[in-house]
Amino acid sequence: MNATNNGTSYNIIDSGSQLTQLVRKLENEAAIAVDVEADSMYHFKEKVCLIQMATANVNVVIDPFVIKDLSALNPIFKRKDIQKIFHGADYDVRSLYRDFTISINNLFDTELASRFLGFPGTGLEAVLKKKFAITLDKKFQRKDWSKRPLPREMIAYAAEDARYLLPLARDLKAELKEKGRLSWVDEECEILSKVRPNTNDAQPLYLSFKGAGKLTPGSLAILEALLQYRRKIARKKDRPLFRIISSHSLLDLAETKPTDLKQLEKSGALSPKQINMYGRQVLAVINSAMQIPNKDLPVYPRRKAPRVPAAAAERVKSLRKWRDRQSKKLSMDPSLILTKSLISALAVERPLKLSDLSRIKEIKKWQIREFGKEILEALGRR
Repeated sequence: MNATNNGTSYNIIDSGSQLTQLVRKLENEAAIAVDVEADSMYHFKEKVCLIQMATANVNVVIDPFVIKDLSALNPIFKRKDIQKIFHGADYDVRSLYRDFTISINNLFDTELASRFLGFPGTGLEAVLKKKFAITLDKKFQRKDWSKRPLPREMIAYAAEDARYLLPLARDLKAELKEKGRLSWVDEECEILSKVRPNTNDAQPLYLSFKGAGKLTPGSLAILEALLQYRRKIARKKDRPLFRIISSHSLLDLAETKPTDLKQLEKSGALSPKQINMYGRQVLAVINSAMQIPNKDLPVYPRRKAPRVPAAAAERVKSLRKWRDRQSKKLSMDPSLILTKSLISALAVERPLKLSDLSRIKEIKKWQIREFGKEILEALGRR
């Protein structure tokens, strides 16, 4: 179905035959802009709710709730001769693989490109305003995209973002090429295209919880029990975790360990409404976790940091000084040039020649090619 809203013309793809026709059109394109809308703000198990694809001649919104089989898109995404343009691709790449087993070749991320060009703001709204003086209307950004039927204005909003990505990518590539950084971004995008969702649900939940590492074993046991409880309730109610009890509140409860309603109210960790809904169960979870014998309490795993020799510490300083000078010279975030962990690895390993650099796991080819000699020089000073 063809539709137009506020000057944006697009087609809604909601049948298998339409999807097949779309794929035939896309097969002849050199580049395709891609965006997705999901429902992580509203449901326990997030899912892709819309897929937007645009070229110079095509602007479509695909409804995966109606078209259950999207396998016809797989060859397009796998084609190495068709570039797929995203903005902030990490989430989209993980989501497309999780929901549809879609893997992507030849990806270009305009958000990543903006970072390598030193833009102060790299969100799509900020970049479009800087490059094209376009102001996006983001009023539907936090809406529930899983609702059906979707209002026409929400679908038009979804179609709006994708249509700007191709001209944006062209401009950013030209700027990157002029600065000699296009190959840097291309390599980073190749790595980005291989990210996958975390599917390890067997490990303790606290391992991916910010702040868990500072807790004592007793508090860690309470946190894990509360995390398991929150997930159980969230799954049952089909709501995102943060809409049940916030992570900050769970951390407070693990540290303060209230054992009755009076202490729970005094802690301020939960609102009166949350206490009314979950208070007694939360207290039962806390009290149960407090009964775990000391020998069975969890201990947060810590990788023992390798001892850094004094000479290596000096090499770290030398590399940081070099990186910071490069950062100012190139007007780039210093972490894009060398991360802290890469600096440490280089300082400890102390490669002596260019061929040695490739043995450092984290280093990229573009970093060796562009900065290898200077990195060795910085290391050789110490």
